[in-house]
Amino acid sequence: MGESTKQHALHMPAEWAPHAKTWMAWPSSGYTLGDTTDDWHAARSTWAAVANAVVAFEPVTMLCEAEALEVAREYLDPRVELVAAELNDAWMRDIGPTFVRDEAGQLTAINWVFNGWGAQAWAEWDKDSLVATRIAELSGTPRVDSWLVNEGGGIHVNGAGAVLLTETVQLGEGRNAGRERAAVEAEIHRLLGTNRAVWLKRGLTRDYDEFGTRGHIDIVACFADENTILYHDQQDPAHPDFAVSAEVRATLEAAGDFRLIGVPAPKTLRDADGWVDYSYINHYIVNGAVILCAFNDGNDETARAILADAYPGREIVLVDARELFARGGGIHCITQQQPAK
Repeated sequence: MGESTKQHALHMPAEWAPHAKTWMAWPSSGYTLGDTTDDWHAARSTWAAVANAVVAFEPVTMLCEAEALEVAREYLDPRVELVAAELNDAWMRDIGPTFVRDEAGQLTAINWVFNGWGAQAWAEWDKDSLVATRIAELSGTPRVDSWLVNEGGGIHVNGAGAVLLTETVQLGEGRNAGRERAAVEAEIHRLLGTNRAVWLKRGLTRDYDEFGTRGHIDIVACFADENTILYHDQQDPAHPDFAVSAEVRATLEAAGDFRLIGVPAPKTLRDADGWVDYSYINHYIVNGAVILCAFNDGNDETARAILADAYPGREIVLVDARELFARGGGIHCITQQQPAK
C-alpha cells in the first residue's frame, strides 16, 4: 500500500468525524527547533504538550528524526508512538497527506505538491515533500497524487460539499499563480469531494511575514458543523487584522446560508516582532474533545466558552500555543487527522 492508485470518487470527512489517530512530527532542526538550548526546550515542550493532550483522547503517531528519538521520548507521554523518519520541519498539517474516502469507504491519502509554502527562501522541503508518501505507506493507505501545490492548513471542509480557501494560498505566488481559478477549484473538488468553494481574499497580517504561510485559512475561519463557520474576530481597531476580520465576515456573509460566529481575537496585540496573529480558530478537533490554543490572555476563557457551545459534548482542552505562533503556526498546524475506518 502507499502506492499511487487509480482514483474513484473521493470525499474528505469533516474534522469532527471519528478519528483513528493523529499524526504529528517532532521538531528536530531549523528555525522551528531554534538556536539555543532554551529555544530547543521551548519547542520540544510545546509540541509535546499538544501530543500529550491529544493522546488522552486518541492514538498519536509522531514522526521523528532518528537522532532525536531519545530526547523526544523524554518529553512525550509513553502512549505516543514514535516512528523514525526524515524531516525538514514539523508542521504535519502541511507536509502530511490529506485523508479522504472513496465511495466504498476505503481510506485514501492525498499527496499534494509541497514546496515550502510557495518556495520561500528560508524553507527546505526535500524531505518534507516525501512525508505524505511515507505516511501512506505506514498507514497502509492507497495514495493519490495531485499536481496542485497545496497544504492541509490551506483548506477547511464541512463534509457536506463546502470548502474554505484563500486566494493568496491556492492562487498565490510560488504555488499555483499560473493556473486558472477554475482549474484549481476543479482539482480540489475532485480530490475532496466538494462542490462549493468559498474564497477569502487573504489571511491574517502576520502570516505574510518571513515565516508565514501567506494566508492559511486555518487561523482565519473554520467549520464547526455543516452550517456553522467560526471566524477570527479582531475587535481592536489598532490592529491591522481589524480590517481583515471585517472583510472576512463580509465575504462569508455574501457566501450565503452559513451561520457565522465571531471568536474574539486574544487581547494581546503585539510581541517583540510586531503584530501577532494569535488565533483561537487554529484549534484541533479530536475524539470527544477540542484542543484549543491558549495565550495566557484575557480572552482565553471567552474562547473556551464559545467553542464549548459550538462543539457540544466535547471537552475543551487549552494548551499554551505562544511558542508555536512564535514559529509561524498553531495547534492545528502541527496535527493531521486520520479518519476512523
